Amino acid sequence: MQAITNLFEESVKKFGKNAYLYEKKDDTYQYLTYKEVHQIVYQLASGLLNIGVKKGDRISVISEGRNDWVISELAILYAGAINVPLSVKLTEPSELEFRLKHSEAHYIISSVSQLKKIREIKAKLNLVEKIIVLDALEKYEDKEIFSGDVIKAGDEFLKTNLKDFNERWQSVKGDDIANICYTSGTTAEPKGIMLSHRNYTANAEQSLSLMDVPEYYTSLLILPWDHAFAHAVGIYSIMKAGASIASVQLGSSPIETLKNIPINIKEIRPHFLLSVPSLAKNFKKNIETGIAAKGKFIQKLFNKGIKLAYYYNGMSSFEKGKGKRIFLKPILKLFDIIIFKKIRKNFGGRLHYFIGGGALLDTEIQKFFYAIGIPMFQGYGLTEASPVISSNSERKHKIGSSGYLVSNLKLKICDTKGNELPAEEKGEIVIQGENVMTGYWKNPEATAETIRNGWLYTGDLGYIDKDGFLFVYGRFKSLLIADDGEKYSPEGIEEAFIGQSQYIDQCMLYNNQNPYSVCLIAPNVTNLKKWIEENGLRFDSNETVIKALKLIENEISLYRKGNKFDGVFPQRWLPSAIGIISEAFTEENHMMNSTLKIVRGKIIEHYKPTIDFLYMPEAKDICNSKNIYAMKEIFRNFNL
Repeated sequence: MQAITNLFEESVKKFGKNAYLYEKKDDTYQYLTYKEVHQIVYQLASGLLNIGVKKGDRISVISEGRNDWVISELAILYAGAINVPLSVKLTEPSELEFRLKHSEAHYIISSVSQLKKIREIKAKLNLVEKIIVLDALEKYEDKEIFSGDVIKAGDEFLKTNLKDFNERWQSVKGDDIANICYTSGTTAEPKGIMLSHRNYTANAEQSLSLMDVPEYYTSLLILPWDHAFAHAVGIYSIMKAGASIASVQLGSSPIETLKNIPINIKEIRPHFLLSVPSLAKNFKKNIETGIAAKGKFIQKLFNKGIKLAYYYNGMSSFEKGKGKRIFLKPILKLFDIIIFKKIRKNFGGRLHYFIGGGALLDTEIQKFFYAIGIPMFQGYGLTEASPVISSNSERKHKIGSSGYLVSNLKLKICDTKGNELPAEEKGEIVIQGENVMTGYWKNPEATAETIRNGWLYTGDLGYIDKDGFLFVYGRFKSLLIADDGEKYSPEGIEEAFIGQSQYIDQCMLYNNQNPYSVCLIAPNVTNLKKWIEENGLRFDSNETVIKALKLIENEISLYRKGNKFDGVFPQRWLPSAIGIISEAFTEENHMMNSTLKIVRGKIIEHYKPTIDFLYMPEAKDICNSKNIYAMKEIFRNFNL
């Protein structure tokens, strides 16, 4: 069973002169080759041994995406230790304290921007021996040490203790734990997912069975580097392929870093990008805004081209350009030259595809990116599976599916009692393979509940179609349940509402054994404000409030019988009452987790009075007193 250390050694031998890590310094991207990274990793790992790191010690890394992130993790693994990656989005001191104490971390590696969080709780972390700071400071506090000094000491250590160092890293085996990755912990105490070296190397092999990644490929790693998807695919699959990754240029704030993404994409010119639904929506809206700014003629031309591309592509690789569609190819090529190719230049000009993970991606967004020539291939996975289970790809794809399975993985669909169901029947997705986690750290009960007889019970609902494509419908726990016991996953409807409407920013459907479903909606305040101004309406007018509420109701009505999207979803699951909320779901209010998924339990708990009201007869009129009040609150927040 191959360890990550062995994987890296192989890649250094094969691809030593290839660029591996790109980072923007002094206004230009500079790279480190595999061989250069290898040398620094040896020095830092030896430095860790020098300060007393023992095999099996837990060392936590909290940093933004940068070269030092990968170098730190590899050094930890070469030292025979275990990395506990922490999200930079953790803002509550109690969240960090829990993870560091629960994992029994003895060392912390931190960027300077995250150091303040560690300093706030340092006095409570009795087990922590050293805090290694990745940036040079004028003054270090107690227990703190500069990583550059650790590297220098490691270089000296190697000169006299090379045998000890080699013995340590060569003692690392595939079944040793590499990472303890914590769940968001937004509905219960966070669980530490133990992923072994072999979990990662197996999943790198599996991921590359779906995608062709030549060694000259480069990707800009937009997602947080502790994110399971970015971690396994962005770091280890690329490492195995001999390709390269670039980090986003860090700004003085998270917002500034986000603004650097489109600039960095043009500079790096990636061959593929990893994405999540929130990023995909932003990319789509930016493209549409840019087209609209060019005038009505270009917008009309663009819409015509999109419509033709939708028909030409169909919904799968089996339909694309087949039958009568073939006659559209020359016309589409013309549209591509006039419009689509120019859009792709904003993504660097050599982007082949996106890979979408993290949550279900609306089919309309998938069709849109497919049409402009940079398809967004939906995948599926979870951290407990290291994480990749399936994905669509250039080779074969079906829009609306989560693709076909990775190699060397068994999958079955089970009912609530664990019995395997026939093909094309919906049930719980259950998998078995070398990518399945070792278990939950210090939580044998949760491990036994999730892994049974070697099979991982994912808690996700889905089925396999006749062509071997996996369709995923979301978490069992988030299902809508009608009063007759019938169940339905809300996530596809929610994504459609958000993706199709420029006036709906967030939404959550709810039904817990009730006669009908209801929905909480956070309006898109930017577009709502723009609509009010364009229509010459007054913000302090009751008439404007009523019109704004009707506008949102009409967006939902598009899915009802006789309207534009009739038949897309079963009518019984569309909301019969809509509740407008004035505060969006965010990580700060704990209604979204670090992967930007809504946390239903928290939302239901917080908005229980509103949800209860939505089952009152008067709530079926969207212009009810509660919605009028919420919309007025939104208008007040426009700061006019």
